[in-house]
Amino acid sequence: MPSSQVKLSSEATQQKNLIPILICLGLVILTVITFWSLKDCGFINFDDDIYVYENAYVQSGLNWNSIGQAVSFSSEILEKSANWHPLTWLSLMLDYQIFGLNPQGFHLINLLFHVMNTILLFLILRRMTKTLWPSAFVAALFAIHPLHVESVAWIAERKDVLSTFFWMLTMGAYSYYVEHPGFRRYVFVLLFFVLGLMAKPMLITLPFVLLLLDYWPLQRFGEIKPADSGYKWPLIYPLLWEKVPLFVLAMLSSIVTYIAAQSAGAVHSDVFPLGVRIGNAFISYITYIGKMIWPSNLAVFYPYPEGWIPWQVFGSVLLLIAITLLVVPEKVTFF
Repeated sequence: MPSSQVKLSSEATQQKNLIPILICLGLVILTVITFWSLKDCGFINFDDDIYVYENAYVQSGLNWNSIGQAVSFSSEILEKSANWHPLTWLSLMLDYQIFGLNPQGFHLINLLFHVMNTILLFLILRRMTKTLWPSAFVAALFAIHPLHVESVAWIAERKDVLSTFFWMLTMGAYSYYVEHPGFRRYVFVLLFFVLGLMAKPMLITLPFVLLLLDYWPLQRFGEIKPADSGYKWPLIYPLLWEKVPLFVLAMLSSIVTYIAAQSAGAVHSDVFPLGVRIGNAFISYITYIGKMIWPSNLAVFYPYPEGWIPWQVFGSVLLLIAITLLVVPEKVTFF
């Protein structure tokens, strides 16, 4: 190959490698510009008092006593918040040790996590899907979507951006494990998942997301031949078995979360009848999907409705069934 062609090939490769770096830089700039006004925001009297400015343990910074309170299953700090998320407490304690009671520092750390989560999402999607610009678009939408304002702008929601950080790391580690299977690589999946659960127990849904990723884009369900009627159980069983440790951890986290909420008096199963709660769950699914597509009338707190009209519940159930049938591939069978 002539030297001129080698040079052109080298320049093309460099240009190709430069584009993802420029996209990452663009995502950082976009996210920071969108949320930069946070530097002028303060605390609010909705959970920020419990989590920071009236919390003596957080305001004592990182020490053996405060760390013990953060990790304990029976502590004053747990009774106030009704949640066991030690990593969230430790991060807030570290913030106070660095910034004192200056809310600007807490807000900027939230923003820093959101920026890192956006970049991680882009890199992980690009690695999984092998696409550049669609991954960049999804990451940009994630960065500036109005539904994320609460998580980034609300200091008490540190648990959200922090747990998302470990969610992204878990997905990234899982992608690497799928490409290069091995016990050591799987340990990193477990480690990041545990850390995420210790930031916010909402990560119990992550093992199910990993199963969805197995289907697409990781395509671990196997190839379908024209004569095949669908994906068979022998193809799916190893993927389920592989995630047993994750499901066990998720179950343990659910138990701990329930016990913590119950000990703090946050569990009130007798306030609303079971039928009302189930109906509210179906309608809430549709409501959140709607707000994701058209984010209007957003609020920090949505009061529990006094009652639902039966057709609203019935319509929500039908719509969820229709969406499920639409997104589930026809060739997926378990028999």
